[in-house]
Amino acid sequence: MAQLRQDQEKIASKNTIIIVAGPDPAEDFIKFWAENDLHFIGIPDPAHHILKLFGQEVNLFKLGRMPAQVIMDKQGIARFAHYGHAMSDIPENDEIMSILGQINLEGN
Repeated sequence: MAQLRQDQEKIASKNTIIIVAGPDPAEDFIKFWAENDLHFIGIPDPAHHILKLFGQEVNLFKLGRMPAQVIMDKQGIARFAHYGHAMSDIPENDEIMSILGQINLEGN
């Protein structure tokens, strides 16, 4: 999330909304959001409903959920999905920006 926070204004300029779902209860989520000054939408998902919907992997040997990024267009169609194998396995923001640019071009 720190990586997203660094470029949240650039990402928003691509006509994009960031939504992060996490495994923590609402109280913990609210506290984390406030402590880290996050300006995107956070959804607590302690029952793993969103995780299951998007097929996000849980690996108990690696302490829980593996990272997953899904980019959806305005029609709700998933246009990009990346399922990481470790917490450090996430796409760079430049790659995300490129994908968003392509989706915006196709939408015009």
